[in-house]
Amino acid sequence: MTTPPDADPRLRVGFVPGVTLTKWTTIWRERYRSVPLEVVEVAQDDQRRALDDGEVDLCFVRQPIDTEGLHLIPLYEEAPVVWVSKEHPIAAFDEVTIADLADETVLTEADASGINQVAIEIAVLRVPMSIARTHSRRDLTYRPVTDADPTRIGLAWRAENPHPLTDEFIGVVRGRTTQSSRTQQERARLAKPVKPEPNRRAGRGRPRRR
Repeated sequence: MTTPPDADPRLRVGFVPGVTLTKWTTIWRERYRSVPLEVVEVAQDDQRRALDDGEVDLCFVRQPIDTEGLHLIPLYEEAPVVWVSKEHPIAAFDEVTIADLADETVLTEADASGINQVAIEIAVLRVPMSIARTHSRRDLTYRPVTDADPTRIGLAWRAENPHPLTDEFIGVVRGRTTQSSRTQQERARLAKPVKPEPNRRAGRGRPRRR
């Protein structure tokens, strides 16, 4: 595959904590070896700014997010859990409800301060399961919150001036194979420069005189 001469040779993909990109990055690097893929972790509070400022070309975002000026493809839902110390009474249950957390100090930001408060049992964290798994610790555990709304992960990019390789990456995420007609068309479009339309008058010459 040849990158267009006016394109950034890199593709920069952001992701919020909890998102695992291994499957997609592996496919990309096997399929498009000539295009470096840069993967950047982005704090959830910075996901929109990273797109607006051009720090990333696409981003795996956690909704809600302001989508004005963006395109967004919904991908999957994340199960909500409560993350607690293993010594906390909640750890004795297989699952809990929102009502079970009524007397708890419930945090939603899994930063160092929040995790520390959970560890010393002065708070609990209600987060997507993916975050609890990503930052798993021996002294902490999590339980499903059965009646809490799931969070949603999507792939977002700027509506104006998208990276020329955006469609290629979307194809990887959506599971298009190298044999799919759309993938072949996209690769051909990016590999070949657009030829100018021929001048229909050229080559006609002057009309012969009889």
